[in-house]
Amino acid sequence: MTTGPVLQIRGAVPSTPLELITGASTLTQVVLIVLALLSLLSWALMLGLWRELSRAQGSSLRFFRDFERASRLDEAGTIAKTTAPNALTRLFMRAAHFVSDTRVRNQQAREREAGDVAARTPVTLTGSQIETLHLLLETDASAERDRLGRFLPWLATIGSVSPLIGLLGTVLGVIDAFIGIATKGSGNLTAVAPGVAQALVATAAALVVAIPATFAYNIFAGRLNRFDGMMESFGTATIALLVREGQI
Repeated sequence: MTTGPVLQIRGAVPSTPLELITGASTLTQVVLIVLALLSLLSWALMLGLWRELSRAQGSSLRFFRDFERASRLDEAGTIAKTTAPNALTRLFMRAAHFVSDTRVRNQQAREREAGDVAARTPVTLTGSQIETLHLLLETDASAERDRLGRFLPWLATIGSVSPLIGLLGTVLGVIDAFIGIATKGSGNLTAVAPGVAQALVATAAALVVAIPATFAYNIFAGRLNRFDGMMESFGTATIALLVREGQI
């Protein structure tokens, strides 16, 4: 005698994730669509960051190893010109051009002041000019870091905002469920549970979006910090080679 009502109740209870989504309120479904778009965006950003960082680190590390084996400045310059452009080759060429231009200007200033005798004396950079070179390399390295990490804030935003969006969907779904219960005049657990379960789908979906985005942000931020350290070490090595060659 009770088989019909039991089957009816069981049929009304969602038993799969798809049924939870399709049975959710319209507002909750809108939130789920927004989370799905954020998930697609975060995975696209993760793939793009992985490819760009891997390419930048690989080519820069190969050039750095070749640069460390170079014993003379002209040899390092040849390596930089024949290597595929990367962050470190751009730093090296910027330093070489700065030193060359500064030495020319210093030579011209000494010739105007002291005549031909000064022209036969090797010209080096002053302390303030060497400090300017340091700042120039740091600025260029910071620009390279900003260029490579320009999408990292998006991952951080998705990782932090997604749970709040999911919570909003859950709250709206629970409100809708309780309004429906009040309208139908039924307050038993069987009537309440499906609506609450459907509302909680938004929170679960938000965590599915936020957890990979947060993990990826921390991983890529660490890789970017290591790359920044490599650029700093390369700048120091470049200045040391210029000093050894008597350029500064």
